[in-house]
Amino acid sequence: MVHSVAITLLRHGLTEANERKAYLGWTDSPLSEGGKADIQALAGCFDTYEHVISSDLPRCVTTAQLLFPNASIISDFAFREMNWGLWEGKTYEQLKEDSYYQAWLENPMKADVPNGESYPVFSERIREAWRNLNIEKAENIAIMTHGGVVRELLAHYAPEEKSFWDWQIPHAGGYKLFWNDKEAWRRGERCTSLRVVPIMEKQNG
Repeated sequence: MVHSVAITLLRHGLTEANERKAYLGWTDSPLSEGGKADIQALAGCFDTYEHVISSDLPRCVTTAQLLFPNASIISDFAFREMNWGLWEGKTYEQLKEDSYYQAWLENPMKADVPNGESYPVFSERIREAWRNLNIEKAENIAIMTHGGVVRELLAHYAPEEKSFWDWQIPHAGGYKLFWNDKEAWRRGERCTSLRVVPIMEKQNG
């Protein structure tokens, strides 16, 4: 029997570091007041989930708890954002004279990040976490994670081929990906269709 699969990829709410336009990876920053207000406005606009897989970082866990108060939150280190190493918490203005940062800007998909992750290392970590998802127990899965993680997965699995940087991921929003059958997902095929979430009409009417 053919079973479909739906996986929703969500980005955490706006944080104080995001408002400063700082690099934010494995360190954390609390949700800003504006971020919390945006999340509260979205209450009831998503599907309901029994379980939500979340990056273990507090900004993701907190967002998941606020959006899905009745779900159990399953923390997973593997769905963390890229590790920005020595650049964590710093802005472009603070880094623009750094030679390593300049080299990274020239080739962000290959250059190293001091004491952090290169893009190839980040990419493999995320795709391994994706392959390890247990889709046998649920055919409708939600993952609360980070902008870079959502971009990475869309670049590989969205039906339309777009580059990593071409995907725009709003805070507390994302995409729902659909596969017609589980075997297509297991083979690593692109999804059949996707749609933006949330739908801006509350699910309960």
